[in-house]
Amino acid sequence: MKKWIWFFLAIIALLLSLIQPVLAIGLGIAVWGLYEWKVNKQLKVHSKMPPVIFIIGLAVAMIGLANMDGQEETVKTDVASEERNTEKPEDVELENHKEEKETLPEEQKVNKEDEKGTVGQDKEKLLQNLGLAAATVSRVVDGDTIELSDGSKVRLIGVNTPESTTRTEPYGKEASNYTKSKLEGKKVYLQKDVSETDRYGRLLRIVWLDIPTDLMDENEIRTKMFNADLVLNGYAEPSTYPPDVTYAEYFRKFAREAREKGTGLWSYGPEGTTKGDFDKQSGGSSTSSSGSSSGTSEQKSDRGATSGGTENFKNCTELRKVYPDGVPAGHPAYQSKFDRDHDNYACER
Repeated sequence: MKKWIWFFLAIIALLLSLIQPVLAIGLGIAVWGLYEWKVNKQLKVHSKMPPVIFIIGLAVAMIGLANMDGQEETVKTDVASEERNTEKPEDVELENHKEEKETLPEEQKVNKEDEKGTVGQDKEKLLQNLGLAAATVSRVVDGDTIELSDGSKVRLIGVNTPESTTRTEPYGKEASNYTKSKLEGKKVYLQKDVSETDRYGRLLRIVWLDIPTDLMDENEIRTKMFNADLVLNGYAEPSTYPPDVTYAEYFRKFAREAREKGTGLWSYGPEGTTKGDFDKQSGGSSTSSSGSSSGTSEQKSDRGATSGGTENFKNCTELRKVYPDGVPAGHPAYQSKFDRDHDNYACER
């Protein structure tokens, strides 16, 4: 039996010597120390050598174990490196693509911010070159008057929509509702013609829905200018008051198109439903084309005398029966004696 034990121990020692020589040597020295200790015990000899040999053997064996751990780490590292080196090109490409994808959103964000800043600068420069000012509409007063977010009111130049506030004219509510649907709460671009304000302190402006590239291009006027939009769709008549006449001919042209089609307020007759350039008497109160000769004579009797292309009224009360908002200088009914504040507007309320 002892022979078999020694035989197996010899095999284990041989394997250890092949796998880890230092560990095998250490264990061999330790076993030698134990053997010497056993022999001395049998001979009843006291010696310090067996314990010393045993301790030395254990120390050498520990060094061998430490070397084994280091070799295992080295083997793991080599295996990992070999796996990376043997990765398929598709796997490497997929990993690289993943890393690029992770960094792409940040780059895109930076690029978008740069583009946004550049577009903003270009837009401001374009507005400055065109003489336009950006504004936000907070409220619509009526079809041709709006209020901005800063509290200032704007009267649209060159057009006149039927009344819908203090008094109501046919198609006035429709015009007001249309303007609300197009402008209220929206950002617009304002263009000054010549005059800054009217006698009521309202800004006189052209209102653009979008920034034009050419202020006098007819196609852009038709598609981007709200003043023109009102006329084209029959919500306003052209109403020209010098010196703000830059777009007057365009507005008259658009109004003729709408009138020929009977669009909007023109469905009530060739003079529309409010004051405008196409009234038989410029600036006169608008009436339906169904007015008869008796109606005309009634108007004449109200006005008193009419001669030499002028209209004469006894006083402002009589004049306002025909022209409720008064008349400007140059109008056939204008008389300087009725213009008490000398603002070139007679009998204004």
